[in-house]
Amino acid sequence: MTNKKPVGKRARTRYKYSRGIRDKTTINDIIKPMKIGDIVGIKVNSSFHKGMPFRRTHGLTGKVVAFQGNTPMIEIYDMNKKKQVLVHRAHLKQIVNKPKSEHTIKIKKKKQVDHKWIANILKMFLFVK
Repeated sequence: MTNKKPVGKRARTRYKYSRGIRDKTTINDIIKPMKIGDIVGIKVNSSFHKGMPFRRTHGLTGKVVAFQGNTPMIEIYDMNKKKQVLVHRAHLKQIVNKPKSEHTIKIKKKKQVDHKWIANILKMFLFVK
């Protein structure tokens, strides 16, 4: 006879917060080293209740701007608003960006391989030596 939908902190998170059956929270997850300026993704660890962010921030990417004690303060964009969220390290995943130079080298190598492949195909069909 309950006609009201739940509105608690973890309401509507059945699949969002679910984890694999063998996923464990290790001590390394809890004491990850971080510094100001790191880019992190917010991925809620449902087995660790301390410092859990609101469900709307799950999956967002932000930047560490400060620390309040040992807890990092993450700056995220919620719609077009800039917000700062306190999230425990267990719910954060560091995102490592490759330098631009490595990326451009990789693209150039791929283009060279593509050109060689096209030249080989043309040689096969046109019998060019």
